[in-house]
Amino acid sequence: MEYLYFVANASLTLRIAEYLHTSPHLPVSFMSVIHQIDGWVVRVKMRNPLNLQKSGDFRAFMNELGIPYSPGIRLQMALWSLENGQSPVDVMRRYQVAVVSHGHPDRGEIEEFRKQFVKGLGYCPETLA
Repeated sequence: MEYLYFVANASLTLRIAEYLHTSPHLPVSFMSVIHQIDGWVVRVKMRNPLNLQKSGDFRAFMNELGIPYSPGIRLQMALWSLENGQSPVDVMRRYQVAVVSHGHPDRGEIEEFRKQFVKGLGYCPETLA
């Protein structure tokens, strides 16, 4: 069972990572985070299907922070490649996407990406707020 959402900024993406990190009742297999110019794509894959109540609760949480997303073929292939064990660096090169994080939900990787990106630009775009 997977959940794929588009999220407007880094703060909301961090909230998702924190929620997953502190929710041991959710059987999270991995979380993939890809940064795009206009926002963030967050994919959460569960090891086991959630029961109806847990799935509804998780969807409600995700719907508060973002919108369900249907990626184009290039992004679909990038997400599939990450799931099948290709390294984030190889996926970034092959599909020209910015893979911020893949694996266990990790606030640190997202915060570090934001810090380095803002440092390189010299200002903070809205999507990195």
